[in-house]
Amino acid sequence: MSLPPAPPTVLVEMIFPDQANHYGTLFGGHALALMARAAFVAACRRAAGSVVMARSERVDFATPIRVGEMLELRAEILREGRSSMTVAVRGIAQPIGAGAPRPALDGKFVMVAVDADGRPRPLSSAI
Repeated sequence: MSLPPAPPTVLVEMIFPDQANHYGTLFGGHALALMARAAFVAACRRAAGSVVMARSERVDFATPIRVGEMLELRAEILREGRSSMTVAVRGIAQPIGAGAPRPALDGKFVMVAVDADGRPRPLSSAI
């Protein structure tokens, strides 16, 4: 029995100087960590338990995200297998105050539901 699609998981992060590179924009490694966190939360909710990342697939950086901007990360489950799922994460940057939101990040992550021993477990056992 398959569960109905879950609503997207939304995380919002304010970009501060300690997250930036020497250009004053979000450091790519930190952006990847934020995206992985959003994928992890979405996958944990679906699995109703622990998950681990098995793969990060293509990640596109469409535009720089400046210090002082907000970054909204939306994570959605795209595909479910026996124990794994593919989670798409999209990042939208927005200046505080005036300024239109703009697509900034896009990527996919494969997450696997695991048991207490760290071994893959069926997603159906999350019900």
